[in-house]
Amino acid sequence: MADLPGYLITCLNSGKLALLAILVSGGIVLQILACVLYNNWWPMLTALTYLVLPVPLILFAGSDTSIYFNESESSWVDATKFLTGASAVGSIAIPIVLKHAGVITWGAFAMELSSLFVFVMAISCFLGMNNDDGGYSMI
Repeated sequence: MADLPGYLITCLNSGKLALLAILVSGGIVLQILACVLYNNWWPMLTALTYLVLPVPLILFAGSDTSIYFNESESSWVDATKFLTGASAVGSIAIPIVLKHAGVITWGAFAMELSSLFVFVMAISCFLGMNNDDGGYSMI
C-alpha cells in the first residue's frame, strides 16, 4: 500500500469508515424494526447487552487490542474476556428466552438475530481493518 498515492489511501480509509457506519446503522434499524413492526418493545432488552458488552474491555483493557487474540497471564485480562463473553452470550440468549416464553413473535425473533449478525459483522470488519498491515487482510 506504500506505492499508492496519498489521496487514494485517504479515499480507501473513508470507504472503510462508510462501510462500518452502514453496517452499524443497519443493525440499529433492524433492532428498532423488530420492536415497531410487531408492536412489542421487549426485544429492545437486547440493546442493553449491546451497551454492556464493551464495558469490561473499556475498563480493564483500554486501547490494547492485542488481548483479543493472545493468551495472557493476567487474571484481569481473563476476567475481561469472561465478562465480555458472558455479555455476548446474553445478547444471543435474550431473544431465545423471549421467544420461548411467547413474549415475541417469530418475525421479531428473526429480526433480532439478524441485527445481532449485522453487529457481529461490523465488529469483525472493524477488527480486521484496524490491524497494522494495511487493513485488507480480513476482507
